[in-house]
Amino acid sequence: MSRKSFVPIDTNPPVRFDEDGNPDLRPPSKSQLKRDSTRLQELGVRLTKLSPARLKQLPLAELLYQAIREAQKITSHEAKRRQMQLVGKLMRDAQIDPIQAQLAKWEGDSQEDIAAFHQLELWRDKLLADDEQFTKFMNLYPAADAQHLRALIRAARKEQAANKSLLQGQEPQRKHFRVLFQEIKRLQADAQGDTGRDTEPDIDDDEDD
Repeated sequence: MSRKSFVPIDTNPPVRFDEDGNPDLRPPSKSQLKRDSTRLQELGVRLTKLSPARLKQLPLAELLYQAIREAQKITSHEAKRRQMQLVGKLMRDAQIDPIQAQLAKWEGDSQEDIAAFHQLELWRDKLLADDEQFTKFMNLYPAADAQHLRALIRAARKEQAANKSLLQGQEPQRKHFRVLFQEIKRLQADAQGDTGRDTEPDIDDDEDD
């Protein structure tokens, strides 16, 4: 099948849901738009790890396909960073749902795993944004070490603040951001008695080195 037969652009924005699973009809906040952009960039990173044969099986616009292929060839760190920014920008018009569904099949992620991952992301974002969410989280996971968790939140907030003041071309740091995510995941797994379950998709962590 020719790649031109694909319909590459989905003009309908994705439907967002609140913590109860109901459609969230409010306009997205600036922080939500930033998180969405980060997730698209991370999805773009996952796509750069695919072979050309698999990329051709996805509903990618030609410009996005070529941008990903170009990113796969670049070895310069700075050039690759700029190219991945382009990939992330082009991902805004991509058909995200079928792409993620196909990746889930290839990577062995079930829909339950994906939903669990997004729930962990939601808790991380809420803990960073609102101190009142801390009490709600502790009520759900009373075995959590409150002092340790507060320390992780403070470190992640400090990291976020530092990233906002970066100069153009400087790499944002996400180490504490991800450490907080892993702690939330661990607490949830412990509460479920399933410490061996891994709900986080494979994401390139090179930026933390």
